[in-house]
Amino acid sequence: MNVDAHPLTRGVLDGDRRAIAQAITVVEAEGPSAAAIIKAVYHRSGRAYLVGVTGAPGVGKSTLVDRILTVLRSRGRTVGVLAVDPTSPFSGGAVLGDRVRMQTHAADPGVFVRSMATRGQLGGLARATADAAVILDAGGFDVIVIETVGVGQAEIEVSRTADMSIVVTMPGSGDGVQTLKAGVMEIADLFVVNKADHDGADRAVAEIETMLGLNEYGPNDWRPPVLQTRATDGVGVDDVLDTVDRFRTRGGDVAGRRRQARVCGRIRQLVSDRFLEHAEHQVLEPGAFDRLVDRVASAEVDPYTAADAVLDQALGSLRGANRTDDAQPMTAVLDHIGIAVGDLDTALVFYRDALGLELEGVEEVASQHVRAQFVSVGGATLELLEATSPQSAIARSIERRGPGLHHLTLRVADIAVVLARLKARGIRLIDEEPRPGAGGSLVAFIHPSAAHGVLVELKEARGSRAWGRGPGDEDRHAR
Repeated sequence: MNVDAHPLTRGVLDGDRRAIAQAITVVEAEGPSAAAIIKAVYHRSGRAYLVGVTGAPGVGKSTLVDRILTVLRSRGRTVGVLAVDPTSPFSGGAVLGDRVRMQTHAADPGVFVRSMATRGQLGGLARATADAAVILDAGGFDVIVIETVGVGQAEIEVSRTADMSIVVTMPGSGDGVQTLKAGVMEIADLFVVNKADHDGADRAVAEIETMLGLNEYGPNDWRPPVLQTRATDGVGVDDVLDTVDRFRTRGGDVAGRRRQARVCGRIRQLVSDRFLEHAEHQVLEPGAFDRLVDRVASAEVDPYTAADAVLDQALGSLRGANRTDDAQPMTAVLDHIGIAVGDLDTALVFYRDALGLELEGVEEVASQHVRAQFVSVGGATLELLEATSPQSAIARSIERRGPGLHHLTLRVADIAVVLARLKARGIRLIDEEPRPGAGGSLVAFIHPSAAHGVLVELKEARGSRAWGRGPGDEDRHAR
C-alpha cells in the first residue's frame, strides 16, 4: 500500500487533525485525489466502532451527541463525529448548526467534529460520509458517531453505514399509528426517547414497545431497548452508552454481516458512479448525454431505451479497448444492395442474361411474402426482391415509388458497438437492438429519415448471408 500516493495520507495515519480535516475536504470534492487517499489509508481502517444517530428534526439529536461525547471522553475513548446538515437548494451551502452545538469539545484533542452538507444526497447522509468515516477510522479514533440530517420515515442510509443505529424520538412526535409506520423506525438497534421530562414520555415508550411486540425475537436475537434521556442535563446518557457497549460486545454474525453489507453497498455505489462518469465523459461525445436527456424529456425516447443506449456504447468501448490489434473493428463495408422488382424472371433477363452476372441462389420467405434472388457482382451482391403477395411491404413500396433501390446493407464487425454509437448521437433507428438474421448473423435497420432517404441495414456476419428482418418488414416502419 503506497502511503505516499497523496501528501495528506501520512498525516492522516499519524492522527494529525489538520491532515484529517484536509483529507475529508478532498473526499467531499471527490475525484482522483479522493480515491488516492482512501486507497492509501484503507488498510488501517476497520478498527473504530461506527454509531449512527438518526431521527426527525427537533428531537435533540445534536444535544444528545454532545452529551455522548462527554461520557465517551470520560471513559477514555477518542471520538470522531460526522454531523450531516441539510443543504440549501438555492445557495448550496449549509447552516452547520450541529457543529455549533458541540463547541464545548473544540479544544479537546481526543474529539474531532466535522460537519458535512448533504448537497442534495438523499438518505440523511452526505455522499462522502462513508469515505470520511474511513479517514477518521484510519486516523485512530475509537468511536465514530454519525449524526444524520433530520429524517422522515424512509431515509435509512445510516443503517448501511454504521455498526449500530440509534433512533431518537421525543414525546408528542407522533401517535401510535405514526410510530408503527415502516421506514426509519425499523432500522433501530436502540430507541431513545429524548426530552423525557416532557408530557407523554411514557406513552412514547409504550408505543415503541407495542411496535416491537409485533415482531418475533428468538432467544439469541437482539430486541432493541427503549431508553429515556434528558440530553440537556445528561440524564440517561450513561445508559445509552452502556447499551451500545452491550450491543458491540455481543458481536457474532450480526456485526460481520453488517460490515459485509456496508462494504457491498459501497462497492456497488462506486461501480455505478464510476461507470456513469466513464460513459458520460469518456465514451459519449460532448453534449451527447444532454441531447439524450432532451429526447427523453420530449417523449421521443423512453428512459429505459436511453439508459440502454448509454450502456451499450460504454460496454462497446470497453470491448473495443480489450481487442488485440489483429481484432480491431473493421470499417463498415458494403455487403449487398436490395432492389425491389416487379417480376423476378423479367429482372433476371437483364441481370443474368444481358449483363452475364452470376446467380448465387434464391430464397423465399413466406412470412414476409417475398422472394429474393442473390446476384454476385464482383465482391458485392445484389438482392433482387419480388413480392409474392399484395400484402408484402415490397409490393407496397413498388406501388408508392415503383421498382428500384430498396435498401443497402453495410457489414460491420460489431453491430452492438455501432448501434450504441448511433443511439448516443441521436440517430433514429428502426431496430434499437440487433436481432438474429439468417445464417447466425445479426442485423438492424436505420430509419431512412436519418440516412437521407435511404433504408440502411447493418449486418454483423456470423455465418452465411444474413437475410435479417425480411426486406419488406422494415419498410412498414419507414413511413
